[in-house]
Amino acid sequence: MAITGVDAITYGVSNMKLCRQFLADWGLKRVRSSATSAIYETLDGSQVRIRPRGDKSLPKAFAAGSTVREVVWGVTSKTELSRIRKALERQGVPVTESHGMLRCIDPAGLGIAFRVSKCQKVKIEGTKFNVVGARDRIDQPATFYDRARPVSLGHVVLNVPDLKKAEHFYRGVLGFHLSDRYPGDAVFLRCQPTGEHHNLFLLETPDGMAGLNHVAFEVHDIHEIVGGGMHIARQGWKTAIGPGRHPISSAYFWYVENPCGGLIEYYSDVDYVTAKWKPRDCARTAENFAEWAVNGGIDGNSRRQKV
Repeated sequence: MAITGVDAITYGVSNMKLCRQFLADWGLKRVRSSATSAIYETLDGSQVRIRPRGDKSLPKAFAAGSTVREVVWGVTSKTELSRIRKALERQGVPVTESHGMLRCIDPAGLGIAFRVSKCQKVKIEGTKFNVVGARDRIDQPATFYDRARPVSLGHVVLNVPDLKKAEHFYRGVLGFHLSDRYPGDAVFLRCQPTGEHHNLFLLETPDGMAGLNHVAFEVHDIHEIVGGGMHIARQGWKTAIGPGRHPISSAYFWYVENPCGGLIEYYSDVDYVTAKWKPRDCARTAENFAEWAVNGGIDGNSRRQKV
């Protein structure tokens, strides 16, 4: 089944005004906004939607407080939508359909949906680096960013009460592919055999509670991560950790506390893998989370570590 990636996410939030301001500061383009809903987009058209927590049109919350209420996965065609529906129904999963979108509930209680992808390919000029043996930036300075403009909505990380059930659903039913694993604790999954290291990360929680860990947005490069993170700091939002670099996936990151729910991440330079990739079993340790990281972020004004 040709699932392409995260097409949209919808949050149910406690404070619409605060969340509208945050998403604008994050660098998303506002498509439309009202007292009861708002839609924002990345450069490729993937969407973030917010509605009040009590909105009856939202799927039931799978965790307390402001949190994600639905993840929409893009697919390549209507034929693929039909295949997904049949796969879900064979497993006894109740499915509804309206306006070209399939909806169901995953094993952790999260609302998920599928639609023919509305994301568009965007022409992005790659960052030029001068590395040994490849001097690609000649007679020009490097790029510096005063803020971030996310290119795409790259991945979602969910806390799940039963990893075995969640992995079976996404791999066995929906056809996601395993990239790497924390044995007994977590799996990194990608939508297609060839693609970014992961579009979905499932993390089993010791307390058996489901919830949102974070949502991640891809930007051009590490310089945009830093520029975006410092802009967020100047606006008064709190960094959780970053900048830093993951050993698993190789991506650079910066995590921020998100009033919409959970954390939110800028990332870049993630591993791109094919069917030849051999999944690894990795210990769930601090060293495997971050090769290096700045705890608490960089102050946007002093341009030094925040203390």
